[in-house]
Amino acid sequence: MTSTRRPWVVGVSGASGTPYARAVLTGLLDAGHPVDLIVSRAARLTLLDETGLTFRDGHWRDDLAGWLGRDIAHVTYWPAGDLAAGPASGSYPARGMVVVPASTAAVAGIAIGLSKDLLQRAADVTLKERRPLVVVPREAPYTRATLQHMLTLHDAGAVVLPASPAFYSAPQTVAQLVDFVAAKVLDAIGVEHDLITRWTGHLGAARELD
Repeated sequence: MTSTRRPWVVGVSGASGTPYARAVLTGLLDAGHPVDLIVSRAARLTLLDETGLTFRDGHWRDDLAGWLGRDIAHVTYWPAGDLAAGPASGSYPARGMVVVPASTAAVAGIAIGLSKDLLQRAADVTLKERRPLVVVPREAPYTRATLQHMLTLHDAGAVVLPASPAFYSAPQTVAQLVDFVAAKVLDAIGVEHDLITRWTGHLGAARELD
């Protein structure tokens, strides 16, 4: 029997910003989408620094469930060093991929097709198969080289979506700022969510401009 599972691949690189990854993962799972998760070696160090989580290959289920605080029955984890994993092949039935957060090294590696680990290889596969790819850089400021790499990704068909939260909804917590970025990511790949209150226009301001 042919499996009908078509997951979103989520790659977590070593940039600061693991709360963004958590918000995207929970958003996908809450919407009923299966997820294939890739955590780079550098991202494990960042997770430890930002969350206290020790992400171990042999115990990833317990570690991930503790981090996300929800059922992870629909998550498949692939070690970053496994270049024979499903997402390394274009014939693997993935819907697309999100790299969140994306370090400058990950941005560069994906842009030039380096494929040094499974995260970069899966992103390269996503591009070559013309599937949706969203890359979420978390850095400031950007060097010229990184800006050029982001333009290369844009021209290749990826959505480059920097982790830049908005303030028009008067957020009161850091979690609301994180959710705004996650919401933009989910919007970019067409996944429904209720993470934010959407802007519907400011009628008072419109009248004042008349």
